[in-house]
Amino acid sequence: MMKLKFKQASCRVEMDYFLKGSVLKGTVESGCSETRILFRVDTDEPDQERVNMLIRNAKRGCFAESMIRNAVPVKSAVEVNGASRAIAGITE
Repeated sequence: MMKLKFKQASCRVEMDYFLKGSVLKGTVESGCSETRILFRVDTDEPDQERVNMLIRNAKRGCFAESMIRNAVPVKSAVEVNGASRAIAGITE
């Protein structure tokens, strides 16, 4: 959209996650304590401020990063053998 030329761009995502509780007791829980993102760009573009703006736009326009940065409500529905099923703590 900004008509900037890149030789190469890549993104590496690392997460520190945990799993606790018991599957057999039904107390299993998981979560993520930190996410790290390395955004690499290789370009000959002379206007580095426009390069920064493009990277800023890309990161601010990323749905995945936004979901991590800002809590998003999750609504779950469950079907078993084609029939809706309510499960306490999972479905509304």
